[in-house]
Amino acid sequence: MGEFVFPIRKPEQIVDLLKENGIPVASKIMLEGGELPYADYMRLASLFPGSEVVDGTAIIREARSVKTPLEIELFRRSAALHARAYSKIPDVYHPGMTDRELSVEVERLMRLEGCLGIFRVFGQSMEIFMGSVLAGDNAATPSPYDFALGGKGLDPSLPGGMNGTLLKEGYSVMVDIGGNFYGYMCDMSRVFSIGKLNDEAYAAHQVCLEVQDKVASMTAPGVVCEDLYNAAIEIVTKAGFADRFMGVSQQARFIGHGIGLEINEAPVLAPRIRRELEEGMVFALEPKIVLPGVGPVGIENSWVVTENGAGKLTICNEEIIEL
Repeated sequence: MGEFVFPIRKPEQIVDLLKENGIPVASKIMLEGGELPYADYMRLASLFPGSEVVDGTAIIREARSVKTPLEIELFRRSAALHARAYSKIPDVYHPGMTDRELSVEVERLMRLEGCLGIFRVFGQSMEIFMGSVLAGDNAATPSPYDFALGGKGLDPSLPGGMNGTLLKEGYSVMVDIGGNFYGYMCDMSRVFSIGKLNDEAYAAHQVCLEVQDKVASMTAPGVVCEDLYNAAIEIVTKAGFADRFMGVSQQARFIGHGIGLEINEAPVLAPRIRRELEEGMVFALEPKIVLPGVGPVGIENSWVVTENGAGKLTICNEEIIEL
């Protein structure tokens, strides 16, 4: 471990470790109140009775929004492993599978590449295992999770993702498994089809790729997040898919989100977000359309904001792949 990094079993050990190493207790201490349950927040605050303890969620999120070169390199390594696992998905599919059975095989591919399994998400009770595989009309099912698309899930105790849908001819399948290989949440979605889809599905997918290209071409330091969102909405509205963009009965009002130690870090590409992009920010861009009777189409890639624009981290086939 590095200097001043110590394993502990309970937070009460922190005070003794500071004393043993001659580290003075700060006069002001920030805790991430936006993440911690009230009881945990108060427990940690009680360890430092002589300090002013404040909620530092906004400052911590701001600091984490711009990544270091090392963090960006970890994203690049994760993206390569993520893409390698996805490239093998056609090899593990066989006719008659359910979404759950396919998900098991995809999860296995990811774990063999070194995926850690846990997909960390900003917010209480948002952490999930691996990610989601959505097929057919299940993709339109609303979910309380703060994701682009939902899914019914296998049980009400975990209301999101696969629900046992049989993968039938004419269905699309979206694989959105989190790429947590080094503690940083690389994010990528790809679409597969069971046989051929209808013409509208391929057209909708191309619209999502057009959104991606437009937003990527606009991305640069100083660009306002809301402007990227509005550009996407203009494209899908002109194409006639606004009513099915990012969901059907419950539509997500964003097209992208920051990624890091969690997903849904800053920046968020959404209406009323006047935040300007900065060099070193890393985000997932995920324009998606849900077609009743078919399922989800679209794309999700991880991007880094560079001095000259946007750099794509997740390099993998972006067309609909027939299984």
